[in-house]
Amino acid sequence: MHLEILTVGDELLLGLTIDTNGPWLSRELAADGVQVARRASVGDQATQIADAVRDALDRTGALITTGGLGPTADDLTAPTIAALFGRELVFDSTQWERIRKLWRERGRPGEPPNANRQQVMIPAGARVLSNRHGTAPGIFLEDERGRWVAMLPGVPREMRGIFNDELRPLVRARLGGVTSVVRTRTVRTTSVAESQLPSILGDLARGFDGMSLAYLPGQEGVDLRLTIAGVAPDEADARLAAGAALLGDRVGAYVYAEGATDLAEVVLAACRARGLRLAVAESCTGGLLGARVTAIPGSSDVFMGGIIAYDNAVKEGQLGVAAATLAAHGAVSEAVAREMAAGVRARLGTQVGVGITGVAGPGGGTPDKPVGLVWIAVDVDGEVRTFGGRLIGDRAEVRYRATQGALELIRRVLSQR
Repeated sequence: MHLEILTVGDELLLGLTIDTNGPWLSRELAADGVQVARRASVGDQATQIADAVRDALDRTGALITTGGLGPTADDLTAPTIAALFGRELVFDSTQWERIRKLWRERGRPGEPPNANRQQVMIPAGARVLSNRHGTAPGIFLEDERGRWVAMLPGVPREMRGIFNDELRPLVRARLGGVTSVVRTRTVRTTSVAESQLPSILGDLARGFDGMSLAYLPGQEGVDLRLTIAGVAPDEADARLAAGAALLGDRVGAYVYAEGATDLAEVVLAACRARGLRLAVAESCTGGLLGARVTAIPGSSDVFMGGIIAYDNAVKEGQLGVAAATLAAHGAVSEAVAREMAAGVRARLGTQVGVGITGVAGPGGGTPDKPVGLVWIAVDVDGEVRTFGGRLIGDRAEVRYRATQGALELIRRVLSQR
């Protein structure tokens, strides 16, 4: 099957919103054996939508749209496509009752505004794709020639939910038996430079066993993405699993997870397995490490809490960092990071304590302590390991890379105990 994807919204063309729907749909469809022939974006004008839909149906006869199903005047996807198919819009009372119920569940007073009625005006003869994640239902509309358009909301969470719940089964049914797919598998590494990996991988560096290998550097490290195409689903999964295992063996300790797993999740699991509790003391990261840890469901059985010690007075008063240490070494130093880690561990009664201090920028740097310099200490039951280095990027990147460095240092310490 070939189909096209059309994302709708002025905000996409203006660059105010990055289109994540198109790439996500492309990956999911490829994994099911569907080839995406073209992706395009248009604004919230009826003529642009109509032209793009008409052309896509002429080329492939199948189209998924996202966006333009909301309650405001610029949401024109459904009426425009209904007109192309020669269908009237019909009020769907069942969907309206669903919206009314959702309105009450969210604690909003009175009745939904009349504007929401626009979201339940469904083209005659269309199939409603239930939305369990928001207000606007999806719509599946097919003509007498078998050409079809599936309209999904633009909100990514709602779009993904409707696709998985409703549209994917429809597409799979039309595919029949899938004979070949395009699938990927990602191996996540950190604390190793992209330029080092080819020499570590050796004969695997350009891909192997019919799989291509891509190197995807980012703030968290370098992801290694294996891709295989043109084989049956079971074979694809088996070869990708074997390939990921081979990469893991070759890259070794730099690998921390597969897929989209966050390093914080790995660290929490390692602490949990050893019966250890964790506390953090943060200066330049301002609570970002604690936020990453608590973003993982179930973190409360490991994470005790944290202290944001931005000012030296807090470092001294709340963490017990010695005034003499601050005077001799300065706030951004290995010695202060050590005392921060020990202090938060002692005050919160945990086995693992982390201290982070640095110069996130853009100002505040000196020749001796330039912007990007970060010191991290991890204290596990009195055993302390430290890292000091200059991290690249703007303020946000330095702060995030510092949290990644801290999590990796915890992982390394625990794996070696």
